[in-house]
Amino acid sequence: MAFEPPRRLVRALGETHRDGGAEWLATLPGLIRQAVDLRGLTVERVQAPGGRSSLVLLVRQADGAPAVLKLAPPRARPESERAALVHWNGSGAVRLLDADAEQGVLLLERLHPEMSVRSLPEAKALLEAAGTLRRLWVEPPAWHPFETVAGRTGRQAEAMREGARTDPEAAPLIEAALAAREQLLAAPPEERLLHGTLRQSKILAGERMPWLAVGPDPVVGECAFDLARLVRDRVEDLIAAPSGASITRRRVKRLAESLDLDQERLRGWTLFRAVESGVRARRVGRTQDAELLLEFATWL
Repeated sequence: MAFEPPRRLVRALGETHRDGGAEWLATLPGLIRQAVDLRGLTVERVQAPGGRSSLVLLVRQADGAPAVLKLAPPRARPESERAALVHWNGSGAVRLLDADAEQGVLLLERLHPEMSVRSLPEAKALLEAAGTLRRLWVEPPAWHPFETVAGRTGRQAEAMREGARTDPEAAPLIEAALAAREQLLAAPPEERLLHGTLRQSKILAGERMPWLAVGPDPVVGECAFDLARLVRDRVEDLIAAPSGASITRRRVKRLAESLDLDQERLRGWTLFRAVESGVRARRVGRTQDAELLLEFATWL
């Protein structure tokens, strides 16, 4: 099956895979053909620009119903995504219709990819995004397969320490973020199943509910960790605003209050996640993104 993978996906694979994702991309035509034939699907088109960790195809099922076929490499943890979607069962998140997680294949209900929460005015977008997160924060299943916040951030912390050694200018900010993580992990207030990487563009309009989350990288831990990624949404607009720092601090306060979370814990996780993302962006050569994220982190 001939297709052109979106450039955003190819660039992201180049940052996360040693071979630039070439091996997985080479298997995609066969995986698509197998997944389509097995389920009696008709492919309409590749969704572009699409995501950074998977290929998304708009398809029709045998009865003509619209759906989405998602194919992800093992590094994107498709089995973890499948397990989370099964547990949520469509409450706050896209509904899973079928899966072969070993092959990285997920068949999902079709939402409206052209209409995300990000299209709303900022205040309304934050409100809707916070409401979506509230529905997702449920007790994890017993003997769950998900990574924990402590485990995920532990791996990230190792890379950040290396960043501090090679970038003396950013070292004080990195050390502050690492110290915040240690303090936060000492006494987590709750343990919930989290989306893991929620931002406004990952909340799409649906038919059965106004807004539903897609693309989780699920993790188990405290809710403030999940909300922290949302705090820096539209970071480029915040940096460009003359009062960006004060807007950011008000956003932390408003989001924490709207979801009954501790404001200082949200501030701490926002600091850690912004610095971690900035260090990672610098490591793979996205210098402009790194500068935006690290400047944002200084406001916290």
